Amino acid sequence: MYPGADLRTRLMSDFGVSIDPELLVQALTHRSFAHEHGDVPTNERMEFLGDAVLGLVAAEELYRNYPERPESELTQMRAAIVSQQPLAEIARSLGIGEFILLGKGERDHGGGDKDSILSDTVEALIGATYINHGSELAGVFVRRLIGDRILHAGEPASVADPKTALIEYCNAEDLPNPEYIVTSVGPAHALKFTARVEVNGIVGTGEGTAKKHAEKAAALAVLGQLPPE
Repeated sequence: MYPGADLRTRLMSDFGVSIDPELLVQALTHRSFAHEHGDVPTNERMEFLGDAVLGLVAAEELYRNYPERPESELTQMRAAIVSQQPLAEIARSLGIGEFILLGKGERDHGGGDKDSILSDTVEALIGATYINHGSELAGVFVRRLIGDRILHAGEPASVADPKTALIEYCNAEDLPNPEYIVTSVGPAHALKFTARVEVNGIVGTGEGTAKKHAEKAAALAVLGQLPPE
């Protein structure tokens, strides 16, 4: 079985995208791995391409979904969707880190969970999809990846990013940062996640088809119980 075969199955079941095995392996190949294995092709060119596709699709979706928003706001909204941290969250929700081909040193230093490497790999996967299937299916793939963020891009931060809003509340009240307890049930291709978080005696729970969605729902549940300022 080639590296990334399980990820290929996951992408197909979750997004309807099947990437050619050779392209998929290249999309998962970090430069640290290439340098240790005779300079095999890395994912950097695919990352470059995927970044462009991602930016275009995000801009188009924001333009269509928020017709009253000025250019300055659309630019900020796009940055919040396609920047390193949100892409890394997408990668973690898909378990991409375990499939990335890393050099020994990078792997030993936790490279599979670094935001920069995870986000670059997501862009490389988008690039690989574009190369394999063209702009139409690549666009479908991107819309499925960021659809939830597009939907909430125009909402207040506490709704669009409740986990960050909850951390900010804890910091303001000199409370420890929230810690989430997440469990899952179901087969690997259709896991259902449940998250629980407690802040200052207030408990919130949430469910979702991805860990990040369950945690967001739990954070939002806590925020909804906080006393008004």
